[in-house]
Amino acid sequence: MCISTYCTFLFLIISLCITVPVKSSNGCGYDACNLGDPNKLNVHIVPHTHDDVGWLKTVDQYYYGARENIQHAGVQYILDSVIHALEENPDRRFIYVEIAFFWRWWNQQTNETRTKVKNFVNEGRLEFISGGWCMNDEASTHYNSIIDQHSLGAEFLRDQFGECARPKIGWQIDPFGHSREQASILAQMGFDGLFFGRADYQDIEQRQKIRTMEMIWQASTNLGDQSWLFTGVLPNGYGPPGSFCFDIFCDGEPIMDDPRLHDYNVPERVQKFIQIAHDEALAFATNHIIMTMGSDFQYGNANHWFKNLDKLIKYVNAEQANGSNVNVFYSTPSCYLYALNKVGRSWTIKTDDFFPYAHHPHGFWTGYFTSRAALKRYERHSNNILQVTRQLNAFANTNLRNSIFRLSEAMGVVQHHDAVSGTEKQEVAFDYAMRLAEGIDAAVDVINKAYDKLLPKDNQSLPNVPQFLCQLTNISECLPIEGQDRFTLTLWNPTGHTISHHVRVPVTKNYTILDSTGHVILADLIPISEPTKKIPGRKSFAMNQLIFKAILPALGFNTYYFEVKNNTLLTNKINDEQEIIITKDDKCILQNEYLRVEFDCQGNLNKIINLKKNIVVPFTAQGFYWYTSFAGNNSRAEFQASGAYIFRPNSSDPQPVSTKRSITCIKTATVQSAIIVFNDWTSQEINLYDNANILEVEWTVGPIPIDDNIGKEIILRYDTDIKSQSKFYTDANGREVLERIRDYRPTWNYSKVESVSGNYYPINSRIWIKEPNRQFTILTDRSEGGSSIYDGSIEIMVHRRTFYDDALGVDEPLNETAFDDGLVVRGRHFLIIESPASSALYHRVGSQQLYMHPLATYALPQLSYVNYSTTYHQTWSGLENDLPLNIHLLTFDQLDTKQYLIRVEHYFELNEDDTYSNSVIFDLQKIFQSQGIIIDIVELTLSGNLPLNNMKRLQWSTTNKTLSKMNILKEISLEDLNIILNPMEIRTFLVTVE
Repeated sequence: MCISTYCTFLFLIISLCITVPVKSSNGCGYDACNLGDPNKLNVHIVPHTHDDVGWLKTVDQYYYGARENIQHAGVQYILDSVIHALEENPDRRFIYVEIAFFWRWWNQQTNETRTKVKNFVNEGRLEFISGGWCMNDEASTHYNSIIDQHSLGAEFLRDQFGECARPKIGWQIDPFGHSREQASILAQMGFDGLFFGRADYQDIEQRQKIRTMEMIWQASTNLGDQSWLFTGVLPNGYGPPGSFCFDIFCDGEPIMDDPRLHDYNVPERVQKFIQIAHDEALAFATNHIIMTMGSDFQYGNANHWFKNLDKLIKYVNAEQANGSNVNVFYSTPSCYLYALNKVGRSWTIKTDDFFPYAHHPHGFWTGYFTSRAALKRYERHSNNILQVTRQLNAFANTNLRNSIFRLSEAMGVVQHHDAVSGTEKQEVAFDYAMRLAEGIDAAVDVINKAYDKLLPKDNQSLPNVPQFLCQLTNISECLPIEGQDRFTLTLWNPTGHTISHHVRVPVTKNYTILDSTGHVILADLIPISEPTKKIPGRKSFAMNQLIFKAILPALGFNTYYFEVKNNTLLTNKINDEQEIIITKDDKCILQNEYLRVEFDCQGNLNKIINLKKNIVVPFTAQGFYWYTSFAGNNSRAEFQASGAYIFRPNSSDPQPVSTKRSITCIKTATVQSAIIVFNDWTSQEINLYDNANILEVEWTVGPIPIDDNIGKEIILRYDTDIKSQSKFYTDANGREVLERIRDYRPTWNYSKVESVSGNYYPINSRIWIKEPNRQFTILTDRSEGGSSIYDGSIEIMVHRRTFYDDALGVDEPLNETAFDDGLVVRGRHFLIIESPASSALYHRVGSQQLYMHPLATYALPQLSYVNYSTTYHQTWSGLENDLPLNIHLLTFDQLDTKQYLIRVEHYFELNEDDTYSNSVIFDLQKIFQSQGIIIDIVELTLSGNLPLNNMKRLQWSTTNKTLSKMNILKEISLEDLNIILNPMEIRTFLVTVE
């Protein structure tokens, strides 16, 4: 998506003449680069197209060119046309990014065309940049999924084209703000640089003045120079300079070069271009500048572009005979980067990130941090299923990787910056959700085949007991088990650690639950809350839920057998033998050995006490508020409306959703709950489980009322007495944490206009505020936007419903509906009260278990418990012993019968914890104890497409005199499979077993 106002920056002029050898040779990669003339201003022309993997149309509609009434875009025609145009002139170059589209096109090509394309790649004339399945969003994405979608594209390129197609440059030209973790990930994949098109308008103005549009981004405080990445902000967003767009839908004048004709315009066009080149050069530090020639879905008629560019290059260079110093030629981002590297200068550094992004004083792109909150959760849930399916496939040796591809591909598509971001049309959002659902259906088949191998005892050939998912248990619905006299629940723990997990099962009968040893598990039968039963679309007749605690083995499963106690249907009657206390609109205290949580009789949260540490956090307020969405007409900056991209409240003081609330307090041996109802569309259930040191807040919002014709941005706010001194902390894509300071930017003098939205940041997994001895941390179950607008306060936006489009392309308000009403969204926050020194242990482990949740599958066996337990395993683990607590198995993917791709990570930062922030050693063979003996191992880059020993990154020096040493060599042998992991390090291995 290109916003015309963004793509028309004005630049002044400068040119620096720096000696650099001219280099041009055959081959691919840097060997194919034209490095220009050291005595001239070298203009690198980069022909490109930006192809959104869904936005205003679905990914398939964009590929085929359907629905042209919405947007003229057909990717298959772009690729057809570009390949033909490259044949016409060997000097021409083109770059392509989105492998989701190229993969579709490649599958339809003849061998003759494929050979032709491979030749272009081997000659460096067609270059793949970034090489991910899509150009992923950076604010709403989790690092696991960013790595996966890049690896999916990298694997395709490696298998089809070899080393010449291996991407070396990140090309994040359209995402709306840029994450430090994204840059760190690209660096660990072996990339040499990153270019993007969007940065805050104030940031851009400052960088242009002091010529720091290009820098070394030190993207990790933990990983040192292996996370350093050369980063450049492009001069025109990602479009061509003014009046030099030659696409069939552009209004730039073509080069009319026949002097015999009246409209001959070569002199004017050449002088205009030379002036633009000089203007642009003033913002950049060398005698090399880049011009992106292309934009959204351009080059459908590539001849239109290339014919004019051929002429432009010819006639501009001809002016050198008349004293011009402008030297223009076809190039690629890789070659431009290489030319900058060869200049040999020192570069400024950057250590923070590029959030939040604004394109004018009232245009903060912070609404999309929360937009389409249900899709954001579904994406995270789908990743959970994908990783579990890979693990089951690997441990069971079912060798069904091709069947998992459907979910992998859907996840790759949904990482797109107009997908999980929530900035697409409603019809396209439905398509993304459908793709995930179809991918999950395919994954369930793999899960069943894996359990067919893992469940039976003694390798018996037994009748299948089909497993199925109940994906609506978050609204207490699992229709297939309703009314059944017996069923099983199998829980797979995808982490490398034994965990305690509280399970909720909606039921219409009462059941005895038996574990793997035949013992009856203590379970509490409690009523399902009224707000849950009223959720639109809920079809369940279940009025109650069974809650019990499961202790799950690392990388393994437990099966629990449910058998009915009697055939009496349950309504609101609770088991008379069960000790359960229910009070309404009275003081409520939830307490276990770790925490005490106090509410008054009006349902106000008064305080949380950490009993072990004697840490008390009083709350002055806690509950739901809403900002009124600004209802502008977008004609000028001050009339900017709040929409799918933009969060712009019309006041800095949100209103409470209700001045009254009711509270119901439920206490059992397993769980103590405070159900607080604010009105008929907002409620929260605050749960304290036995032996838990984290408090769970399950919130429900919707349908957001719009009868008053007012758009609403719903926040859940927690106000404490913590003296946070304008500081708060948020994570980057689920990994490293950055300090935020209200109304402040580290790299420029920030002018505050929007006091709320200008302080919003993406929260992918956690946010906290602290004092020297107290820290209040909130973990989230999806990406959300949030901030600390006042000292002691944390607010998190959980749902949005607007009336106006924000005029950034999507052309419809963010008004999600379901079942003929506004959409209801439900989610969870985990609250942690700890000392700063101890908090990391809880928020690191807690967030890991939130995003890698145990996967529940149900079955309806026809066997009694005795026969079932005799026939099937009810517990199994892939490990003899847990992994060290600070180690996470990020990827466990069976490639074929003997080969596995494995990623292991240290998920603590330096100096976070006295114990778990240290380096750790563990034996990699222990993960493969059920697969066989490791007979070969190769360490790879993070993207899995290059042996780490073959990675040779460019070196850069910085203005603080530090030389980036980019080459990383680590030795591992079969004689010693003990792996060392340092804080925040991810290591990737190709393992062969026998």
